[in-house]
Amino acid sequence: MRTYEVRTYGCQMNVHDSERLRGLLEDAGYVRAPEGDEADVVVFNTCAVRENADNKLYGNLGHLAPVKARKPGMQIAVGGCLAQKDKASITKKAPWVDVVFGTHNIGALPVLLERARIEQESQVEILESLDVFPSTLPTRRESPYSAWVSVSVGCNNTCTFCIVPALRGREKDRRPGEILAEVEALVGEGVLEVTLLGQNVNSYGVEFGDRYAFSKLLRACGEIDGLERVRFTSPHPRDFTADVIEAMAETPNVMPSLHMPLQSGSDAVLKAMRRSYRRDRYLKIIEDVRAAMPDAAITTDIIVGFPGESEEDFQGTLDVVRQARFAGAFTFQYSKRPGTPAESMEDQIPRDVVQDRYERLVALQDDMAWAENKLVVGRSVEVLVAEGEGRKDAATHRLSGRAADNRLVHFAVPEGVETPRPGDVATVEVTYAAPHHLVADVFGAVRRTRAGDAWQRTQDAPAGPSGVMLGMPTVGATPLEPAVGGCQVG
Repeated sequence: MRTYEVRTYGCQMNVHDSERLRGLLEDAGYVRAPEGDEADVVVFNTCAVRENADNKLYGNLGHLAPVKARKPGMQIAVGGCLAQKDKASITKKAPWVDVVFGTHNIGALPVLLERARIEQESQVEILESLDVFPSTLPTRRESPYSAWVSVSVGCNNTCTFCIVPALRGREKDRRPGEILAEVEALVGEGVLEVTLLGQNVNSYGVEFGDRYAFSKLLRACGEIDGLERVRFTSPHPRDFTADVIEAMAETPNVMPSLHMPLQSGSDAVLKAMRRSYRRDRYLKIIEDVRAAMPDAAITTDIIVGFPGESEEDFQGTLDVVRQARFAGAFTFQYSKRPGTPAESMEDQIPRDVVQDRYERLVALQDDMAWAENKLVVGRSVEVLVAEGEGRKDAATHRLSGRAADNRLVHFAVPEGVETPRPGDVATVEVTYAAPHHLVADVFGAVRRTRAGDAWQRTQDAPAGPSGVMLGMPTVGATPLEPAVGGCQVG
């Protein structure tokens, strides 16, 4: 059997796409390469948004060139946003690459690999629109207890710092029945938690003209028996309406956590970014969410050093961080992205100024996150136990998992207590807070779950040559009209 490895770069959409790529390869008879082994097929699922994405790709391709030279039959494939952007130039820069495929035709990967093997020449196939909705392809999930579910692909926004709409295309929505059928199938397999995924997830419904479609979808998920946790990412402040907040607050299995990109606390910078909201609108959403769900943990994305950002603009961002009290933030230093309007803007900020502002932002956000986390000390929380060993120190062995509000919790299991399995739910008391995690040294109870049972079955089942769980197809493929599908920083 031929073995494979998928290397993923970028956002959640790429992570979910990589699950599909693994599912497609395993459906075609490939098996996952054991850790540390040289795979027969290496697939790069690339990002065009992060800084130096192309340098990283070509550096990794360069490292594989001598491996391929001494390993007859090895194949290398490049897909994702960078492949969509660079197209045929990849095989010119790295002629040892066998397959290049775009964001709209990941389902063609097994066929392209076979064609490249038979014809002994590179295959480049970049479609400009989708023919099959990606979420309906076979999927090899990394977790038997938690799953991504795409509700839409593509983006209708024109943010000046982002190239993703040009690579993923305009928004294309799935019908609600298809989404709910996939969620129900996942729950039937043992999944306890789903994350609804879209480029601007709360604009869901724009294609079929229902502005309340996303809140209806949240409420419908609340009626699925056995589904314990529902999350979504990433919403756009422009589309964040009162009915969504009400649905979050009134649907018990929709978790009290929200990731909503801010990008900047300056109205002038938001305008230059073409972000269709202003700071007061953003802060009002935060206020309304906390009024409905006082214990909600809110996280965000922030870009520092956008062209033209003054010190006064930056202070506006710091002010919003103080008012919003984010539980966490993904912070980015602005850098030019080829093909974006911001690339040619005047008043590019010197790198030393960007670095200084970035460090001040991170220091403030760490202080705010630490203060927010300290408020949880002494509370009992339910933790969905995650895969892995957790943290170890000289005295204590801890497992790890996520609380309902998505905070990371490291917790101790007393001697004599049956160790919770990944997918089980542990009730613990938080005893210590750090800026990026909580520690719980008081153990309450463990609830063994269907998800834990599903994880156990993957451990007890005879392993295939790859030693991992095989792919789980979801619902059947759905043809699409010409249209398109993902962003790194929302």
